[in-house]
Amino acid sequence: MRIRLAHSPDPDDAFMFFGLASGAVASGPFRFEHVLADIQTLNERALLGEYEVSAISIRAYPQVCERYALMSCGGSVGDNYGPLVVAARPMQPQELAGRTIAVPGRLTTAFLALQLALGPERFTAQVMPFDQIGAAVARGSVEAGVLIHEGQLTYGRQGLHRVLDLGQWWFERTGLPLPLGGNVVRRDLGPQVAAALTEIIRSSIRYGLDHRTAAVSYALRFGRGLDEPLAERFVSMYVNDWTLDYGERGREAIRRLLGEAAAVGLVPHPGTIEFV
Repeated sequence: MRIRLAHSPDPDDAFMFFGLASGAVASGPFRFEHVLADIQTLNERALLGEYEVSAISIRAYPQVCERYALMSCGGSVGDNYGPLVVAARPMQPQELAGRTIAVPGRLTTAFLALQLALGPERFTAQVMPFDQIGAAVARGSVEAGVLIHEGQLTYGRQGLHRVLDLGQWWFERTGLPLPLGGNVVRRDLGPQVAAALTEIIRSSIRYGLDHRTAAVSYALRFGRGLDEPLAERFVSMYVNDWTLDYGERGREAIRRLLGEAAAVGLVPHPGTIEFV
């Protein structure tokens, strides 16, 4: 059975799927085709049910939950850290009110967390590709920007200043990690296939964690401006025990985030969230 496995061309996703991509993890009765696209594009394609398995933003899940089930593994979780709001000059978080802020997509969890932190009507969002946001802030095209992926580690090279860590804000407010992304599997494949795919992906994640040096070396090919120590640090942030399984705290964090967002009309209510 052909399974299109869609994920971001980023070091953390590459690390997760190293076991499968290298052939070290058996693919069972499936033939995996890796499809690489940025997270906003993956969110949009998930709305159409295009791929059998896909990485998505947790923010997007309520809009795709009729077509997809959320896997219990493969999550990117920020435990007291997460997307960063940066500016070209030192600035306090309260100074963000009324400003134009670049965001990496309206379906991203980074944008949702910003809306919850600042209030959705208190800033103007300008959508742009995630890897162009830092440069746009540095040259003054926007007053601030939300950085995801490796930009969270490299923004200082552009002379940018951290204004707000959205994962830290969420943790201080709730005591929970910020669930940023996850993997979903299409419901029409049936529960047995969905469970089998989930366990194969979990095995790939575990293989990367058990063969860290080789997996980081592979992941480094997908890092923009990352040397090996930074790639190792980035992977450690987003591929860890949370990635093997959300656990009860991770599941609670997803329910809390989407529940709060639904209560203020930012996302549809997801109903009962089940995990494969």
